[in-house]
Amino acid sequence: MKSYEIKLNSPEETMETAARLGEHLQAGDVITLEGDLGAGKTTFTKGLAKGLHIKRVVKSPTFTIIREYQGRLPLYHMDVYRLEDSDEDLGFDEYFEGEGVSVVEWAHIIEEFLPEDRLDIVIRRSGDEERELTLEPKGERFYRLCEEFMNESFSD
Repeated sequence: MKSYEIKLNSPEETMETAARLGEHLQAGDVITLEGDLGAGKTTFTKGLAKGLHIKRVVKSPTFTIIREYQGRLPLYHMDVYRLEDSDEDLGFDEYFEGEGVSVVEWAHIIEEFLPEDRLDIVIRRSGDEERELTLEPKGERFYRLCEEFMNESFSD
């Protein structure tokens, strides 16, 4: 399947783009986020939360592994970085198949637990404030979501 590239010029633009994407999400959707430390994974998740009408401040779940937020849909924000040398299953499928949206930072670490259908997003720094997003849909639902999102958000 094809991938989609988005260039962003600021953290605010990153959050706004993610908020627009969040408006398209539905229960059971899984979004994976990859990128170096400081690339903007949590900033992107804050934007998704805005698009899901979540009012609470979204913080990185680095030390808690999973944080839950309530909005239009629940948001399950996971940072699995600390599970790198572990084969522990924390019941991920209950989240992935649940009534909310799961966002997984450092998702490659739990690849074997991830559903086949999902939206993989890679965030790269291209300057102090600039970021490049690559959206890689896995499965028909996410391919259609990306097509719709890109046509709505980035066609002039």
